[in-house]
Amino acid sequence: MPGRPPFEIGTSKIAAGTRQTVELPVSVLSDHTPVTLSVHVVHGRRPGPTLFVSAATHGDEVIGVEIARRLMHAPSLNSVNGTVLIAPIVNTFGFLNQSRYLPDRRDLNRSFPGSPRGSLASRLAHLFMTEVVARSDIGIDLHSAAIHRTNLPQVRVSALKPETMALAEAFGAPMILTAPLRPGSLRQAAHNVGVDMLLFEAGEALRFDEFAVRAGLSGILRVLRALKMISAKGIAKPKAAPAHATSSAWLRAPVGGLLRTFRTPGEMVSVGDVLGIISDPLGEVESEVLATNAGLIIGRTNLPVVNEGDGLFHVAIVGHEGTEDAIDNLAEQLSNDPLFDEDEII
Repeated sequence: MPGRPPFEIGTSKIAAGTRQTVELPVSVLSDHTPVTLSVHVVHGRRPGPTLFVSAATHGDEVIGVEIARRLMHAPSLNSVNGTVLIAPIVNTFGFLNQSRYLPDRRDLNRSFPGSPRGSLASRLAHLFMTEVVARSDIGIDLHSAAIHRTNLPQVRVSALKPETMALAEAFGAPMILTAPLRPGSLRQAAHNVGVDMLLFEAGEALRFDEFAVRAGLSGILRVLRALKMISAKGIAKPKAAPAHATSSAWLRAPVGGLLRTFRTPGEMVSVGDVLGIISDPLGEVESEVLATNAGLIIGRTNLPVVNEGDGLFHVAIVGHEGTEDAIDNLAEQLSNDPLFDEDEII
């Protein structure tokens, strides 16, 4: 019986049953330093789907880089059915500069599908689409909140296919937000070429968060298991169903001043709840920040100094009575899972 053919990417061919890091040329910096897109390819001996995992599309969202690093060292990847493509740093330019953007201030995640003759962002987007996305069946893109904000671990999905929503459920994050496709985003461009995606959001820019990292890694492994790409051994199922939301909104500062917050991501709130208080520096005037919708806090600012109109709390409209239980169960599971033993963090 003939063996499985090699996986081709760039100018490389990765034989079945092997793994290799491939460097795809992107550009040359102004000081003549070459820049490449690194993609780690795990090409299994047995056939199966091709799944890509990408991180640092926004260069300052470093939490995904750590998730990808741990994924590459996960023992489960030693025996894969199908192929796993891992791109830990898509936007090298932003990563080196600790910036969300590329040097020309373009947002890579608004530049897809790109063009080989466009701007730097457009060329990078085209390369990623051509070499990684178009060779895949499904993708997982790892993100965090923007700088000075933090996000509850969550999966965002368009859910145009029932099987994609099933994978979002399998991921096991506390919440699934059905979000529309944004023009120029990687999710929209991937959808247009028939590749559905899960977008994982957790933590904050330029910071690591161990809970968020563990939630991301365990979620990816669960998706691989659900696709029958890896063995189910040692990978626990979520103890509680995630909450579902189809809409969310930012609660914004009614005035400028110094913000004291009373609620955190992962907490349910009701209409009229006091989430924080904004005071002027002299303490003469105070304004309460009141919840205008009932739901789950999925994001929050970390800055105490705010201006009128700044986003303070991101609230998703959910109707799941066990939402906080799902979050507590995930925290308990991640702390007790032998895969994440403190002495054996990969």
